[in-house]
Amino acid sequence: MIKIKDLAFSYGDFVVLKEISMKLEEGRIYGLLGENGVGKTTLLTLLAGLKKTTCGSIDIDGFNPFERKPSFLSEIYYLSDEVPAVKMTAIAFASDRGQFWTNFDLKKFREIMSLFENDVEMRMDRMSYGQLKKTYISFALACNTKYLFMDEPTNGLDIPSKAQFRKAVLKFTSERATLLISTHQVRDLEALIDPIIILDRRDVLLNASLGEITEKLYFDYSTTVDPDALYSELIPGGCIQVLKNETGIESKVNIEALFNTVHKHKELIKDMFNNKNA
Repeated sequence: MIKIKDLAFSYGDFVVLKEISMKLEEGRIYGLLGENGVGKTTLLTLLAGLKKTTCGSIDIDGFNPFERKPSFLSEIYYLSDEVPAVKMTAIAFASDRGQFWTNFDLKKFREIMSLFENDVEMRMDRMSYGQLKKTYISFALACNTKYLFMDEPTNGLDIPSKAQFRKAVLKFTSERATLLISTHQVRDLEALIDPIIILDRRDVLLNASLGEITEKLYFDYSTTVDPDALYSELIPGGCIQVLKNETGIESKVNIEALFNTVHKHKELIKDMFNNKNA
């Protein structure tokens, strides 16, 4: 389990994160959402031990990530949005770098590359950005780590590749694995991520499963705006609106509408969900 308590991080006098607390359970695929500049990438790098907290603590199965102990590092992988085009074939890269992860599976790497229709014998410095991104995603999944942190993994992928990405994550991620995926492309991952974390620079506004969200919020598709709606937006043929769920009726979560609702009613949402992050 990941336990974050009163986490803060600053670049000099510039505060990026302040008093962030939450827990991430095992075997879930978390979506990490937030406006630009709230510290999503910073949080991922802190979890991966690439930066040191200014104050507060991160505990991942009893490890402090910044200590970067080999037994910890072999169980995590951080996939950055930046993907270097090294002068190696994909298979040579995987064979060489995979040695650092105890459970790395070269056969699985080949399978995922095949799913992505990527050539393992192609040199990475001759790949398009999309091909390169798919190579790094394939490597990340083939490491078979318990914790996988992904920063904007669908950036640079075309529409078929985004579908392949969702299929690869579902097919090649073990039940014990915990994924934390930072994204602005919520429609790409809407059918994949659950629970949802919405981050603010000074707080966690929401950390809840889709089931918990629909227990308390109702997503209505209608032609008439309800005056009690917490949020409403025009869509072709009517509107999508979010209301308090006072009847217990189930609805399908619209993540974009949820995000906008949370940012419009930060304190209300925190109170509704009792912010079970500490």
